[in-house]
Amino acid sequence: MMLRLMIVFTVLVSFALAEDFSKCTVGVQGYDVVSYQTGKKPLRGNGNHIAVHKKVTYLFINKKNKETFETNPERYVPAYGGYCAYGVSVGKKFVGDPDVWKVVDKKLYLNLDTKIQGLWKKDVPGNIKKANTKWTEIQSVAPEKL
Repeated sequence: MMLRLMIVFTVLVSFALAEDFSKCTVGVQGYDVVSYQTGKKPLRGNGNHIAVHKKVTYLFINKKNKETFETNPERYVPAYGGYCAYGVSVGKKFVGDPDVWKVVDKKLYLNLDTKIQGLWKKDVPGNIKKANTKWTEIQSVAPEKL
């Protein structure tokens, strides 16, 4: 219980320090984005090691991962703002599940669920190409408007 309170407090403090905390959010549901590329599975971060990048707060399992992220955040943040990669390829924004993921060419891609990920995996390069094109069109559009 005490750990949860510390995490909430730390995240709230980081929000208060952010430029516009009303639009700040916790990225990848609190998972350490560096752990996707350095371990066998992703791990949840904690409130002891945080970094804010483009108004998104990221939590890390340790100081080393936080520092690794800070040297090149774009390498570690999920593609398409964390939305489902397959969803973006068809012009939609569905929240990506941090447990349904794949790293391709050092980039993290999340999917809505394992069924959707199965569709995405049928043509990963083609779906990434489609999603990259669609993302330029829908990036600024609210999910409910798509």
